[in-house]
Amino acid sequence: MEKSINDADLDSRIATHLKGLRIARNWSLDDLATRSGISRATLSRLENAETSATASTLGKLATAYGITISRLLHLAEQQVDPFLPRSQQPVWQDPTNGFERRLVSPPSDGLSGEVVEARLPSGQRIAYDGPAKQGHEHHLVLLEGRLHLTIEGTRHDLGPGDCLRYRLYGPSLFETPPETGARYFLFLV
Repeated sequence: MEKSINDADLDSRIATHLKGLRIARNWSLDDLATRSGISRATLSRLENAETSATASTLGKLATAYGITISRLLHLAEQQVDPFLPRSQQPVWQDPTNGFERRLVSPPSDGLSGEVVEARLPSGQRIAYDGPAKQGHEHHLVLLEGRLHLTIEGTRHDLGPGDCLRYRLYGPSLFETPPETGARYFLFLV
């Protein structure tokens, strides 16, 4: 059975780890609000598992902490074996737009790469203010559908089989046209 990161138990673990990250840095909620651009009230609700995080919120938190979204989510997951069957790969879904993110190869001690499989429904967009880590290397391979990906102001229109390789230093925008969604692999090095 597939694990979903959208269940109440995992929301609770994510909340605990988010609070732990903030406390470990000796930041108040106001400090984190300033660093992330997320309201203090929203941060409090997230840390108390009163609401589920969106992809945009996770992106802002990852940037504030200087880690990838995958690593941020992995903090709430248990350690994984080197072999990770598809049925045990954690899946997270954005409650606002249906964006789905599967951690095919989650962050792990001693390994620098991560692999994410993502699905973005038709007519959706996700904007990220900037990378969690400046110059982070990305390799995006579009498997199905169409994807318009804007990296630091330059738009790239991808079709099935296309690969876009880049280092991320600024904002990015993922968009799908109204007629089709997108499924892609993102390799993070």
